[in-house]
Amino acid sequence: MTITKKAVIIGGGLGGLSAAISLRAADYEVTILEKNQHLGGKLHEVKLGDASFDFGPNTITMPHVFQNVLNDAGLNPDDYFTFSRLDSHTKNVFADGSSLMFHSDKDRMIQELANFDDESALRYPAYLKETEKLYTLANTHFFHRTFSSWRDYLSVPLAKGTMMARPLETLDHFHRKFFKDERIVSAFNRYATYIGSSPFLTPATFGLIGHLEMSQGVFYANGGNHTISDGFAKACKDLGIIVHTGCEVISSTIQNGAIQEVLTQDGNTFSGDAFVLNGDLLTQSERILGEHGSAHMTNKPEPSVSAFVVMASVNTRFDLHHHQVFFGQDPSLEFDQLFRKHSFGEDPTIYICTSSKSDPAVSPSGDNLFILLNAPPLQADLSLSEHPDETKKRIYKILSEKKISIEDHLITDQVVGQLDIAKRFHAYRGALYGLSSNRQRDTFLRPFNKSASVSNLYFAGGSTHPGGGSPMVVLSGKNVANLIVTNHSQIKRT
Repeated sequence: MTITKKAVIIGGGLGGLSAAISLRAADYEVTILEKNQHLGGKLHEVKLGDASFDFGPNTITMPHVFQNVLNDAGLNPDDYFTFSRLDSHTKNVFADGSSLMFHSDKDRMIQELANFDDESALRYPAYLKETEKLYTLANTHFFHRTFSSWRDYLSVPLAKGTMMARPLETLDHFHRKFFKDERIVSAFNRYATYIGSSPFLTPATFGLIGHLEMSQGVFYANGGNHTISDGFAKACKDLGIIVHTGCEVISSTIQNGAIQEVLTQDGNTFSGDAFVLNGDLLTQSERILGEHGSAHMTNKPEPSVSAFVVMASVNTRFDLHHHQVFFGQDPSLEFDQLFRKHSFGEDPTIYICTSSKSDPAVSPSGDNLFILLNAPPLQADLSLSEHPDETKKRIYKILSEKKISIEDHLITDQVVGQLDIAKRFHAYRGALYGLSSNRQRDTFLRPFNKSASVSNLYFAGGSTHPGGGSPMVVLSGKNVANLIVTNHSQIKRT
């Protein structure tokens, strides 16, 4: 007689949804427990009047990662979400008024670079080849594997792959091999913020992001990127996965080195054969596991950057691109202020996503401006370095000087700061990506995907392998599901 295995997913973010769908496809009985009223974690919709905003990943790469989760579960991804490719995807505007458009078409990008620097334009094909190598290495050795103990690192191919991925070179140094103009370097260096880190500290390995954006392309999920998490939620329902929202796990019962059940805030208990913790390990491990959770903490963890977000609905259409970045006079100084002084940049880089430029239906009365500043994580005592009202005023003033007069056309706005992120998502000091990747250890030696002290506990999400960013988080859930199935099949054989 076949005995159905039960899996409990703690946290219904993208990693938890990916794990749940993958486990259900392997005939597990799956239950998701999510503290918020929505699934998808940071990737969810915010409505302000008739304007819709994506809170969470605004730039989507690697759409096949999301599609494969559904394909492998026997579902047609097109029934759940669809993507459009944005060939001219990001407009970079510099302090001197010049601008550099990022194109996924090589020839158009070479022409764009030639407007700044002929040598950079000539070297761009070599840049594309090198970033493709970095992507291939990561895709071969890191993206699709899990790490359960130090023994998993004892692999000659893995060691070779790691060293070939430029771990000892910084991302800034890597970019300067190909680009001479400081404005171009600043535009490409911004990739470090995709993983909450500094280009002057993080390894050149993350140059692979250039391959994702400039070769594979940047995408938009039609109707809003939140349709990805909505589609995953619908797939859970179609597959018969049990979902409880507004249901926060507060503790666990551990016997003989395994979780027997978890307790939720409303007094209910849920038992299972395998448990997946999809959340920030830096806050959730000890909170849920007690003394068993301390083993998963790193020593003196360095949090990634946080974010200060203003979502503004306006009654006009500004001269903005779908993705637009306004750089300050000295972007390198901003990174120093963020990571060394733990303060906002005095002259910060401002990113604006206006998805209504590609999809007017998401904001019919005017533009929907999702404005983001890289923000320092909360202080150790969880205090802020600057009051949110002051930060918002400063953002509006800077944008007004750039002819984006939001206050003159404002319908309504909403601010989400570091404290909000910490509270809503149990994010360590409000960090977006858990650990930063400013240190080699935190890039390549992230917390394992399986607990060393609790035999049936597994980890998914940006805190663990393969890292932060929505495609990586989705891969972490799928990888962990495969690990659970493999471990259970080995138990059966013995």
